[in-house]
Amino acid sequence: MMILEGHTNWVISIAFNTAGMLASGSWDRIIKLWDVSTMTCIGTLEGHTDSINSVAFNPDGKLLASGSDDDTIKLWDISTMNCMETLKGHTNSVLSVAFNPDGKLLASGSGDNTIKLWNIPTMTCKGTLKGHTNTVSSIVFNCDGLLASGSWDNTIKLWDISTMTCKGTLEGHTNCVSSIVFNGDGNILASCSRDKTIKSWDISTMTLKGTLEGHTYSVRSVAFNPDGKLLASGSDDSTIKLWDISTKRCVGTLTSHRVPIWSVAFNGAGMLASGSWDNTIHLTRIYTKKFVKTALLSMNRCGLVNDVINEIMEKLDVIDNKGKITGCVV
Repeated sequence: MMILEGHTNWVISIAFNTAGMLASGSWDRIIKLWDVSTMTCIGTLEGHTDSINSVAFNPDGKLLASGSDDDTIKLWDISTMNCMETLKGHTNSVLSVAFNPDGKLLASGSGDNTIKLWNIPTMTCKGTLKGHTNTVSSIVFNCDGLLASGSWDNTIKLWDISTMTCKGTLEGHTNCVSSIVFNGDGNILASCSRDKTIKSWDISTMTLKGTLEGHTYSVRSVAFNPDGKLLASGSDDSTIKLWDISTKRCVGTLTSHRVPIWSVAFNGAGMLASGSWDNTIHLTRIYTKKFVKTALLSMNRCGLVNDVINEIMEKLDVIDNKGKITGCVV
């Protein structure tokens, strides 16, 4: 596990781009850009006048959007690290921002109970989606351009952007929905809530597939790994849980943070990042037991037998090719 330090207040939102760069937004009103390979901060974006709740890269990773308690969205050119535009229109905090698959549209969810759609080429508001009765806390597009929104009204809504209409409402949480995320295929949606649970939904049938229970306080953030088989959840109970989405079992718990965790995200290589109230970002490599066993076998220079290898696997969290403990095995 590795730690990125530099923020002076809670790290609320994190996001990777396709090149592996990490962006982090904080209550210290700034965004930091990190080169994960060198564990260094390569830039600081300043301009918001209040806490930053959400950051999101466009598909090619060259543009970053940020939503803030100052009621605005800013668009940043990553190559120059300059603010290109400030989008105004919401009348309350912007809690979530997300680009559609082609990057020409940005959606924003707000404490004013609405979702706004912004045309990126013209930097203008294309329209407003209304239907939630409380704060829109999380929004996300799937690969087909379907928009989902989670709200403090305890529901999730699915939107057809072409017609600007709600296709359906998913109900089941008994408290505010904090975060939602699609798997890579876009057919499964995961949601987490202040009701301490995570739910998975089949989008084709608009039905609940299962409920994951194990956290003891509000669940703040969820993220799928690249192949969509593993789900990470960050909670106010100061833990991150790793879930096998097919069996709905918890297969690992990370406890490196000692305070509530606000955001989790995977990069393309399956590394997990987590942002927390401790003002830091933790980076954890997530390996499967099959990977570790293969690594041990390849290191077998002393005639280790399978029962010895299995015993080692039970005692180590994970090892890299030099035998160093670096992450978590699931």
